[in-house]
Amino acid sequence: MCIRDSINVDALTYAGNLENLKDIENRDNYTFVKANICDKEAIAKIFAENDIDRVVHFAAESHVDRSIKDPFTFAQTNVMGTLSLLQAAKVSWDGQYDGKRFYHISTDEVYGALKFDGTFFTETTKYDPHSPYSASKASSDHFVRAFHDTFGMPTLVTNC
Repeated sequence: MCIRDSINVDALTYAGNLENLKDIENRDNYTFVKANICDKEAIAKIFAENDIDRVVHFAAESHVDRSIKDPFTFAQTNVMGTLSLLQAAKVSWDGQYDGKRFYHISTDEVYGALKFDGTFFTETTKYDPHSPYSASKASSDHFVRAFHDTFGMPTLVTNC
């Protein structure tokens, strides 16, 4: 199995902790870049300076309670940050999508609340967010799908 070079972009906000990366920080195929995904110029520069063929987008503001106190930060990071990554990938890949993929890690909370009747969410479940957090993640999901439909960008959204 070939392990590709990895670039980890993180703003190191309240949830970031470099101690979690101690096992891999010195590997030849790993690079850490402290940057905010909302910084379009920084993200564009990372793409311009590297041959990136996969984006695995875990970055997000999370926790419903925090989103109720500060919905603007959630909209900024989860929506505009996702859009920043999508646009940088689109420009960098310039329509040459062979071997490229944008993986967007979302949440099941975009579907609302499950009933206690034994049913589950599926890929065809209607979106029904009920908090600023889930609304921001639903919006970011829609942007990913829009880049797929509009530009042909190969994307995958997971609502785990």
